[in-house]
Amino acid sequence: MAAAVTVGALGLTLTGCSERAPASAQENEAPPYADTKQLPEQLAADGTTIVVGDPGAPTKVRVYEDPRCPVVEEFENLGGASVLREMTVDRETRTEYTLASFRDDSLGGDGSKRAVNALRAALEAGKFVEYHEVLWQNQIKVESSGGFTTSTLLELADEVSGLRSDSFDQAVKTMKHENFVKASQEAYDSANGDEPLGPGTPTVVINDKQVPEEILGLLFEKDLFEELLATAHRSPGWWRAYQPT
Repeated sequence: MAAAVTVGALGLTLTGCSERAPASAQENEAPPYADTKQLPEQLAADGTTIVVGDPGAPTKVRVYEDPRCPVVEEFENLGGASVLREMTVDRETRTEYTLASFRDDSLGGDGSKRAVNALRAALEAGKFVEYHEVLWQNQIKVESSGGFTTSTLLELADEVSGLRSDSFDQAVKTMKHENFVKASQEAYDSANGDEPLGPGTPTVVINDKQVPEEILGLLFEKDLFEELLATAHRSPGWWRAYQPT
């Protein structure tokens, strides 16, 4: 696994959400999930974790995201998220999402909260995977034109077949899942133990071990992230013992 342990220079310190890293061609788009109709999605017993994929998959990957974070947008559309999607579809991993909304505090407005509420409503409709993908594919455009609003969230829902309904629309308009939004932010805040702030977005945790700061840059390099995730999947003991050099 030499590739992962020799790229410390790529490391990013993410306390909260940084600005989008300069570089990659932003015109690229992440490939969509395949067979999304066959991909299980559910709310975990803790009431805040959204689980996508086979519950029995041997590798568990937790992702912390805020819908208004530009660095998460890069991870989702240009970085390693496409690899994670493929391994989730192949039932090698299951993906667990913790959705934060702290960006509203720094940017103003309530776009993150509204987006998290809408994602929870999409989960209720069995359409979280597709809607999550649509939101990230449009995040740059939406954020540059005022952020996630009720009308924007409903318009984007039109891109997901079968998502729009009276119940979904009302959930989005009335912030039906406001308690979920608050609880999810609290789960994010407490993820660092005694530290007062959450782990930053995006943060990726593989089998309960967080990808360390020294190699965070791998999240944005598809080939290197694929090697890291595949090796952690094949050799879980190696990953548990791994220390960056």
